[in-house]
Amino acid sequence: MYAARRRALERSSHTAFIDDNNTLYVWGGYQAVAGEDVMLPSDEIWLCDLDSGTWEQKEIIGETPPDLTGFCASLVNDTLYIFGGCDTLGYTDQMFSVDLTKQPYAWMKVTDTKGTTPSPRSKHSCWVHRDRIIYFGGYGCKTMGEVQNSSSTNFILEEMSWAMIGNALFRCWGWNNEVNIFDTHTATWTVPETRGPAPTPRGCHASAILGNKGYIAGGVETAFLDMFCLDLETWTWTQMDISQFSAPLGRSMFTMTPITDHTLFIFGGLGVDGNTLNDAWQFNTLERKWTRVKHPHKDKPRVCHTACLGNDSDVVVFGGSSNMDILLDSVAILRAPSQHHCSNVFTFQTQPYSLLRLCEDFVGRNSKMFGKQLYCLPSKMCRKISKRVALFLQPEEDEF
Repeated sequence: MYAARRRALERSSHTAFIDDNNTLYVWGGYQAVAGEDVMLPSDEIWLCDLDSGTWEQKEIIGETPPDLTGFCASLVNDTLYIFGGCDTLGYTDQMFSVDLTKQPYAWMKVTDTKGTTPSPRSKHSCWVHRDRIIYFGGYGCKTMGEVQNSSSTNFILEEMSWAMIGNALFRCWGWNNEVNIFDTHTATWTVPETRGPAPTPRGCHASAILGNKGYIAGGVETAFLDMFCLDLETWTWTQMDISQFSAPLGRSMFTMTPITDHTLFIFGGLGVDGNTLNDAWQFNTLERKWTRVKHPHKDKPRVCHTACLGNDSDVVVFGGSSNMDILLDSVAILRAPSQHHCSNVFTFQTQPYSLLRLCEDFVGRNSKMFGKQLYCLPSKMCRKISKRVALFLQPEEDEF
């Protein structure tokens, strides 16, 4: 039973978020089974109580999305939205939502939208701002007419075919740097008119939002990690001027997490040197400066993982692969199915803990010192301490 649970949890390229009760939600992704990538079921979601480290699986009924990879997920007012990705038929432009305040959870396909839906894509990212989901970039397919009608700088053509899409003869695959807005109140798609130096077309990048500014980094084959900012009020792009002598190695498939009003935290990814990385950095958006972070997780390189902001400004990392294999042949660079998918949760402490948090952790680690005295605590505190005790009693490999 325990082994089966671990097998169900280990995954890469999933989505995760933390609610106000310090519960981590995990959905989607894939594993490697018998040397093949296998998408995980879309009719289930996993919840982890971060105070106790206990997991619970919940079913999601309704109009279930196809099993997807490369999708983009966002949480808006306790509703999870899934857009795009690849299914067994190829790239998709479908959107699904599930209200996580109502049980049983139920998927709903988002239809009858207004405006022009973005072209099918994967490996894109998004920001949530004023109940709007703002999508950026990705890799996908367009008709030849769509490519001809877009700016030559918005889409990098990588491949063409003669396959038919309706009455269109050509189909094109490539990377884009488009910005598309979905208003969750009106179910309307719009395209803002942006200004300034936009990032080059890309996918597999990282994004984060601070206030009314969205940040994009990485996802392209550059020696050092680049950083761009989009003002979500004026729709103006700014490229951050950063000294290459202090910037991290260029990378893709990493995470970027906001930890203060002007600080971003990045971890891991696949470096341009082909290695799965284990380094962590902070970027100060006011000073436009990178600072390398010393941390105790050097033995946990990660790619295609998730990282969320938890209690006490902790960055909570879950899943991913500890070693992504890249194969070279005479035609292309290929990714081999990884046998190194992970299921453990670990945290980066980014701020000093409060005295209360320090006391909770001390009692949790040393519960035998206190014996029956723990039951004399107020009921709410007793429940919290009981969870911390359960957390620190777990085997080392399952701990954060």
